This record gives sequence, structure tokens and C-alpha cells, in this order.
Amino acid sequence: MKKNSKKRILIIDDSQLQTKALKAILEDEYDITICQTAQNGLRTAKTGNYSLILLDIIMPDLDGFNVLKELQATVLTKYIPVIMITSLSDAHHEEKGLTMGAVDYITKPFNPLIVKARVRTHVKLYQYQMNFRQQALVDDLTGIANRRHYNKTSRIKWREAIRLELPFTICMIDVDNFKLYNDTYGHAAGDKVLASVAQTISSQLHRATDFLARYGGEEFVILLMENDAESSYEFMKKIRQSVEDLHISQNPLVAKWVTISIGGITLTPKMENTYDSYAQIADTMLYDAKRYGRNMVVWSNENKEQWREKQVKPLQKENEND
Repeated sequence: MKKNSKKRILIIDDSQLQTKALKAILEDEYDITICQTAQNGLRTAKTGNYSLILLDIIMPDLDGFNVLKELQATVLTKYIPVIMITSLSDAHHEEKGLTMGAVDYITKPFNPLIVKARVRTHVKLYQYQMNFRQQALVDDLTGIANRRHYNKTSRIKWREAIRLELPFTICMIDVDNFKLYNDTYGHAAGDKVLASVAQTISSQLHRATDFLARYGGEEFVILLMENDAESSYEFMKKIRQSVEDLHISQNPLVAKWVTISIGGITLTPKMENTYDSYAQIADTMLYDAKRYGRNMVVWSNENKEQWREKQVKPLQKENEND
């Protein structure tokens, strides 16, 4: 079966007549999703990869301006372009929507040619911007987010966790004895290990809010939202095991397989907390995982309680090489 390659458009409008008309105009070129309440529209926007949102201004539960404000305040939807749906005599609302960040407006009754032209323009612009953003923010070797992307995203997600009062997890990961691996098998082989580790970790992260980046060298960072400390700890144990299960041969002087060490912390951040201070705690947990013998997870919660995974016994005693 051929995969649907159409770009996805979300229409948020309480009028069945209007949504039916818009769908008829656009469905040949785009995959259309319709929501007829503002709250359902907001929930849907956060669950799908939409290239454009068509948003009615006048709705009974929440007006389009408040919906637009919420979309722009949310990490998952802030970059999705929004076209406001207005009436011909609605110049004041058109101006307000554009001032608040809408990219365009479509007037009622709909002119099919105008609707198609404006939608096509903004879908293309969005795809161009996303491609450019991806090229600038993706690590070439591993294909995951780079340090620059992490630096920006970590602050955005941290502020959102504070605003929504959600548990937030910072997790640091290091490939064990990586310098010795490079010395033994060469840097080209080392690059393949980093790519394999990144791909394996990424395959475990299924939610849109999960974030993985290459922090630098052989280090990676994961950010999670909504997981409590215990579930985050258990999840990272599975990730650690999945990398070991790749069975990539390591220098036999230190271990049988390539492994990773993981350290992290989970907390519900407050306004008075700073991201950097807790990222430092996650880094300390990683240091402890290395100090206690590598190939393990060490975790902390906001009460500074520490959990340490039982060490997986290596083939031979490890040395101090990273």
C-alpha cells in the first residue's frame, strides 16, 4: 500500500457548512482533519504533524485569538502557520490576527482559487522553513538534534513544564570507554557506533514531546515531559539494555560489548528553579554511573534521593578510559 504523502492541514471551525466547503476545495491536494470545537482543535494540533492550520475567529467555546495564542505558546505547535478565517466585513479582526502572528486570512464566502493559492503558498513556505531549520539543527553524523538545537529546545521545554506544572526529566548519556574503542578499531568504526547508539535510543522515543540530541563527542541528552522519576528511571534502564543488546564488540580489555552509562534527574520545576542547576545534577548522576562501574543508570528525584541500577558485571575489570 502506498504511503499517503499529502501534507496535513487542520481546520478548526464550528460551522459544518464552512468546514465542508473548505474540505471540498482542498482535499484533492491535502490530508484534511476537521475539529469543530476550539479545545478539540488544540488537542489535535498537538498530536499531529500539520503543515497548516485554518482557524475560525468566532467560535462558541474559545475564540480564534485565544486559540492562536495557545498554539504559539506551545512547543509542538508554535511554528505551524495559521490562516485565520474571517468575514468580508471583519477588517479589525483581520488586523488583530495578523498582529498576533497569523500568516494570512481567508474571507467568507470562500473563493476556491484564492483559498488554494494562499494555502499552497504557506504550506510551501512552512516546508522550506522546516527544511532549513532541520539542516541547521541536526547533527550530520547521527541524524538527531545537535547541541545548538538542544540549547534552544531545553529552555523552551523547561518553561513549558513550569507553566503546565509537569514533571521534567533531564538525562545525560555517555558511551563507555569510547576513546579506547576509537584507538582499537579506528575513528570510522567509532562514528558508526555513535550513529548506531543514536538510532537505537531514538527508536525508543515515541512521543512528540520526547527529545534526543547529541550533546558533544560521545555524549547524548534526552529530555522527557510528564514522566515521573520512577518511570523515567525504568525507561532509561531499558534504553541502556537496548544498546548493550546491539552486541557491538568492544576492546576485550574492558568489556565484551559497547555499553552506555546514564545519569538523570526528574523534577517538577518551579519559577525559582534554573535549568542549568538541574542539568548539572544530571551530569553528576552520569559521573556517578561511570564511577560506580559504567553500563548502568543512576537517577535522582527532586528530593535528592538517588537510585542506582545494579551493575552489570563486565567481562573483565574496566580501566579508567572513557
